Amino acid sequence: MLNRYLKICSIQILVFDFISLNGFFFFTQYWMQQFSVPVHVNRDAFLLASNISWAIALYTTGIYFMSQQLSYERITRKTIQSVLYYLLLILLFVFLYKEAYNRIFIVTYCLLFIAVALIDRLFFYMLTNYILRRKEIERKVVIVGYNDLSKQLVDNLLGRKSNLRFEGYFEEPSNVHELSFYPVIGNLQECVTYAQTNNIREIYSTLSPEQFPYLYTLAHEAERHFIRFRFVPDFRMFVNRQIYIDYLDNIPIISLRSEPLDDIANRIRKRVFDIMFSAFVMVFILSWLIPLLALLVKLESRGPIFFIQHRTGRNNQTFRCLKFRSMYVNNDANNKQASRNDRRFTKIGRILRKTNLDEMPQFLNVFVGDMSIVGPRPHMLKHTEEYSAIIQKYMIRHFLKPGITGWAQVNGYRGEITEEVHLRKRIEHDIWYMENWSVYLDLRIIFLTVFNTIRGDKNAF
Repeated sequence: MLNRYLKICSIQILVFDFISLNGFFFFTQYWMQQFSVPVHVNRDAFLLASNISWAIALYTTGIYFMSQQLSYERITRKTIQSVLYYLLLILLFVFLYKEAYNRIFIVTYCLLFIAVALIDRLFFYMLTNYILRRKEIERKVVIVGYNDLSKQLVDNLLGRKSNLRFEGYFEEPSNVHELSFYPVIGNLQECVTYAQTNNIREIYSTLSPEQFPYLYTLAHEAERHFIRFRFVPDFRMFVNRQIYIDYLDNIPIISLRSEPLDDIANRIRKRVFDIMFSAFVMVFILSWLIPLLALLVKLESRGPIFFIQHRTGRNNQTFRCLKFRSMYVNNDANNKQASRNDRRFTKIGRILRKTNLDEMPQFLNVFVGDMSIVGPRPHMLKHTEEYSAIIQKYMIRHFLKPGITGWAQVNGYRGEITEEVHLRKRIEHDIWYMENWSVYLDLRIIFLTVFNTIRGDKNAF
């Protein structure tokens, strides 16, 4: 019942969003005309851009994929993300579309729509909270088995804002050796009878069917009386961490980690973003920056403009990584890591490295597909061999394309690696990025990279 309500609410909010988006456009236009304020807007083009921008923003943040685990913070965060994406796309349209737009009109229209969107979601959150507290939709549950897993399950179920009410456990008396905060109601045979009598809608079992074959009978009996029976497997004996389950037809496949970029749709989204972003940089920045810096590099020292080094890419494939040459030509370039007081740096090279300008040619690597804008930083082949022997999880980072910047870099783990703990932290951040990738996270990392460059990074040299 609640799931159906959430789906209906999500659809209603979606419809109301687009009604408001289009309605406020005509309202703002009419209101400004009453005060004789010229709008100067191509109505059809701007309205189409506004609808497409909001649709992209919603798809990117996934705000309409509601669940029972609601929180004001989650709704607020996703709404703000959607609004920021929408505003960025609208500004990009205004910038690229060669027609004068009235700023007052655009600001008024956007503010009205954003205010209504925020109020709409606040109302949705308050209404959902009210409904969750009503006894009529309360879902009573019991758990078969009294053990550490069942106690943890109770804490997790009740720790979330939902309409669940836990009644107690069913376990053989001989297996209960301590007092429980929630009652042990009876043994396994009494479970379904109790559920029928007390309007229990769900039964969770933390016991293994291999050890308790009667559970299969119990499950069939429960479903015959329209009571959902759910098995909760305990994988902690195999791996003491969160795992992820996918299905190949009806066969469960267990993975040790979530990989959003294993989904081809997400890979396409990231690749499209990489192509568009790198193309923009190549046309508007590299077209004049490369000749300028090439001249400065050449004037100071003999040698090539670019430093081309083989580095480790996705799936351990080698690629040619481009950089502006920041050192004098030397024989240790592919063996010795750059250090803070390295005498091999040229004067212009130190400036390039300090400002990250030496990495700019890597946008060419991104465009051709060897790298991504955001991802784990690529290491030279010698270091990949050395680090993989030190850190067991090191090679996991190569499930992704390497990036010009990354989550480890914006969190301070960049530059020379002098201690093993520094390397471990860098790997942990790279793996965390792989498991938590989103378009929003990529944009956040790009913003932090630019911010840290302007502010100055103590680890840059």
